[in-house]
Amino acid sequence: MSGSKKMTLRVQSSEGTTRVEALDTDVTSRLFERVYETLRLNTFGFALYKDRAKKEEITSSKSRQLRDYGLQHGDMLYLSSVNGTVLFDQPSTSSAEVKIKPQEQSEAGPSSVEPSSSATKTNLPVEDEVDLELYRLPGTIQRQRDEKLCRHNSKGCCVHCSPLEPWDEGYLKEHNIKHMSFHSYLRKMTSGKFITLDELSCKIKPGCKEHPPWPRGICSSCQPGAVTLNRQPYRHVDNVLLEHAAPVDRFLAYWRATGHQRIGLLYGQYEQHPDVPLGVRARVAAVYEPAQECSRDAVRLCADERGALAAALAARLRLRPVGWLFTDLLPLDLAAATVKSLRGVDTHFLSAQECIMAGHFQNEHPNACRHASSGYFGSKFVTVCVTGDSNNQIHLEGYQVSGQCQALVRDGILLPTRDAPDLGYIRDCSPQQYVPDVYYKERDAYGNEVGVSAKRLPVAYLLVDVPCGVAPTTQQPTFSPRATFPPANRPLQRHVQSLRALHRQLQEAPSFLDAVSDYHVLLYMASNEALPLTLEQLQPLLDAVLARDAAAAEAWRAAPHAATLLRLARAADESESAGEARAGAEAGGAEAGVWTCPLCTFHNAAPMDACEMCAMPRNAM
Repeated sequence: MSGSKKMTLRVQSSEGTTRVEALDTDVTSRLFERVYETLRLNTFGFALYKDRAKKEEITSSKSRQLRDYGLQHGDMLYLSSVNGTVLFDQPSTSSAEVKIKPQEQSEAGPSSVEPSSSATKTNLPVEDEVDLELYRLPGTIQRQRDEKLCRHNSKGCCVHCSPLEPWDEGYLKEHNIKHMSFHSYLRKMTSGKFITLDELSCKIKPGCKEHPPWPRGICSSCQPGAVTLNRQPYRHVDNVLLEHAAPVDRFLAYWRATGHQRIGLLYGQYEQHPDVPLGVRARVAAVYEPAQECSRDAVRLCADERGALAAALAARLRLRPVGWLFTDLLPLDLAAATVKSLRGVDTHFLSAQECIMAGHFQNEHPNACRHASSGYFGSKFVTVCVTGDSNNQIHLEGYQVSGQCQALVRDGILLPTRDAPDLGYIRDCSPQQYVPDVYYKERDAYGNEVGVSAKRLPVAYLLVDVPCGVAPTTQQPTFSPRATFPPANRPLQRHVQSLRALHRQLQEAPSFLDAVSDYHVLLYMASNEALPLTLEQLQPLLDAVLARDAAAAEAWRAAPHAATLLRLARAADESESAGEARAGAEAGGAEAGVWTCPLCTFHNAAPMDACEMCAMPRNAM
């Protein structure tokens, strides 16, 4: 202490100038603590500078001393907040709180925590109807009396015929069910106890006042823990069921015409799965193709002007987005209609980029859950890939990414790799973002399960399989399977929506109800440029489509706005047909009066026996 010099430093802030006592041998972290105490700041989210221009910063350190920065008695320091942090209490806000608090206590009782907790409960998101139905079910798997093993009468029960729990491993393995359903997982976790589901977070907890913000400081209370990736034992959706194959066939028509890959959104409903205990099934009724730029190897989504209208129309049809669909197809033999097998155990099921895209969509469509502290946990949004199987035939593969993958994508630390599609890359820690350590488990040469750094992460740890199928023809679909109207956002000849295509759809269908029982027809009626109809004007027709009421559809057809649109469609078809006939006649007459040189392609008059351009005889080739 004999070599230490006591000095007074001036600290200038937005509230004025304050004196702070210190020793020249004090470390700079001690100076930050004294500034925090003297100015009564709310947080350590501030920085100190030696100059007003904020170029010479004094960093918080437990090794560097004040005299290392050349500070002398009477020097002025300049205080500035970091990232807009509020350092000082606001008088107006505090006074308002003082006035409000007694009223809250008089209404809610002695505890001031009760109003906020009750408000939180009332603001919980509404759970899906299928979840509410599954919560009311007992969930047990009923078994019949075994004639060989059971020794009791028909009203008795023993270990051989007593109901099984929905997560029973023997039952799931016997019926080839790879993952238990999410509600079975909830029943297993809540059996005899109360649980709270919390989603993984890889970000620093905000509001820590014990140190300056990252990268100047971090502590164990705000630092996110290391992440160990595990295979998810459950899935939110147990099956994807297409009402019929027509939506996928119409979706694949673009690839068959161009060879370019395509992305679509699946609209449908969630319902109970009859074959999986407490299972959920996604029933797909339509495929909507958003605006996109396609090529042979990549697809880029663009701003979609019809996206909001498409979602609103689907909601009025009691549909919702349940997943997304994309193609990964390369032709193998055009004559045999086969495609290359690109995915499998030896290559990959989903690439890292596709896993990131799936995680992005699942974060946009979270699953409401009463057991989650935030009100949401996981997602029911599915991913369907159209690719070639081992027999080189087109088939559908369904997936979901785990909740851990959703967290990695949400916090921006999972990146795709350039050289290996089956591997992801965990972002490096930087001054802009703290990234915790990520591990996954594998077996070593001795058979022991060890943790491995996930800098290069096999994305198979993040995937959950979801089977896909097509409903039997005995079930009544929402839309007609015979519809051929082109989908929206297709910049391709003979695939463009038009009034002529609408008129032909109405003419070729067996009835008006069958013609308009198509999601793309209804969307075009609401988005065409000639006479767009509002959703309120379409609502009677939507009700008729849902109820399969032909009389109501014909009544809507006679309405003035509908009759005007259909009259415009008929006029457009007649005009374009007359134009095509006129152009065909002119082309036929022109071809009769000229002949084309086979060498230079010059058009010569009919009487000429040789080409006027290259002198090649007319019948030389």
